[in-house]
Formats: sequence, C-alpha cells, structure tokens
Amino acid sequence: QVQLVESGGGLVQPGGSLRLSCAASRSIFNAYAMGWFRQPPGKGREFVAQITSGGRTNYADSVKGRFTIPRDTKNTVYLQMNSLKHEDTAVYFCNARHEVLRTDSWGQGTQVTVSS
Repeated sequence: QVQLVESGGGLVQPGGSLRLSCAASRSIFNAYAMGWFRQPPGKGREFVAQITSGGRTNYADSVKGRFTIPRDTKNTVYLQMNSLKHEDTAVYFCNARHEVLRTDSWGQGTQVTVSS
C-alpha cells in the first residue's frame, strides 16, 4: 500500500488557476501510474488525468488544454488547473495504480470550489 496526501484545494474564481499536490509516502514513480479523479456534488467519481511510469499522459476530454499533470523526480505529482470553470467544482482524489498488480491506492481528497 502507498499512502497519498493531497493538498492545494480551495476556492477560486472562474477563469482562475489552482495547483493540487499529491505526495506519496515513498518513491513509486517507476512502478505506478499516478492519476487524479474527481467527484462533483451529487455525482460519481470520474477520471481527470493520469501519468504513467513512462511519462505518458492522458486527460479527460473535459479538461484537455486546461489541466496538466506534472510530477517531480521523487514522490510528488501535481494537477495544474487553468481556466477553471464552475463545472470543475468537485472533491479531487489522487490515485496510484501499480502497473503490474493493478492495485489502487487513494488519497483522502481535497475540495476545489470554482465560484464568483
């Protein structure tokens, strides 16, 4: 199991930017795909973005061109969110998936609210 701790959520105006961070308890990028999911109010959890151990990225259509998922060389992955919209309001969860075992670890979630 991997422990994940998210930070960086908050309130932002439409059109603004926010960066979320997800710190893993150990260095895992060589074996895990790291991702972000979100759960809007009253809805189910949905995929947002992922970066594989090899550095390949994948994004939901709703965030392409606005969000990126950079990572550092140690144990932290980010979600850079630009041009935020009301519909981006959600609890954002960090995910680590072992690429061979296909096991998942989740963070506790961080609230992002886009409102004027």
